Amino acid sequence: MYDSVIIVLVNYPKIFDIKCKLDKCGVYPTVTDTERGEIVCGGCGLVLLQKLEDTSHDGTSFTQEEYMTQTRTGPAMSLSMYDMGLSTNIGYNTDSTGHSLSSKTKATFDRLRIWDQRSKSKSSTRNLTMAFTVLAGIKTKLGVPEHVNQQAAYIYRKVIAAKLTRGRSIRSLILACLYVACRETNTPRTLDDIAKAGNVERKLLSRDLRTIIKVLDLNLKQYDNTSFITRLSNDLEIKEKTKRDAFEILQKSQDKRISDGKNPVAQATACLYLSCLINNEKFSQRRFSVISGISSVTIRNRVAAMRKLLKLKH
Repeated sequence: MYDSVIIVLVNYPKIFDIKCKLDKCGVYPTVTDTERGEIVCGGCGLVLLQKLEDTSHDGTSFTQEEYMTQTRTGPAMSLSMYDMGLSTNIGYNTDSTGHSLSSKTKATFDRLRIWDQRSKSKSSTRNLTMAFTVLAGIKTKLGVPEHVNQQAAYIYRKVIAAKLTRGRSIRSLILACLYVACRETNTPRTLDDIAKAGNVERKLLSRDLRTIIKVLDLNLKQYDNTSFITRLSNDLEIKEKTKRDAFEILQKSQDKRISDGKNPVAQATACLYLSCLINNEKFSQRRFSVISGISSVTIRNRVAAMRKLLKLKH
């Protein structure tokens, strides 16, 4: 029907530049077949380019059926899993078509399952499994973001590489790693919050934290006090104007170096309490103490110092 034309498949700089060289096909657009990975002419059906790379991404799946039909590559790798999500799963004694395997093949796969299970029974694997189980529970209790969870898992793997797990509690070490991750990502979680959520003594947690910082040579920055003001104001449901005034009081105290060497949570609580007094929001020091975990005496001392140095009338 058409004159025979020999087309050499070359690497084009852009797929939009590919056109059929028949004159009669100039008015027809090219058709991209994503399933076959081919670009064909819309007029004569000639294959212009083949073996295209699949650049599409997986869609979000909300049901098991969508996951099985839409997912191509499986779940993403995760440092918070003992095998990073690359586990081995040897299925049942059937082939891909659903037919039963022969007795000899079944024996081979049974043996493979035994060795697969034995390979997962190493002490390091058990250690990671126990630690990341604890980490997943604490993440839910404290509402820690996923990137902080991944950072904590990464630090714990470095702890294992440095052989710091001998003679130490796995729960205490993983909680200390979580606190380090919170400090590095400026996620407002105090050592008391993590110790209480993880049911670990603060003294033991502090000791393991100092060991990790020393051995891994970490340089942790202080928390940004504004993040604690935001957290406390959200817990107490304080007005936006009061929160902004607390930011201004905190900035003035930092400019005059009043907050140097002070507990960041106590300083943020005192600034927020002063802002509530200025804006006539009635919250007792006792309520601030319960929400923040800072004693009423400390809040009272911080408030008195800022009133004197900043010359506040309230």
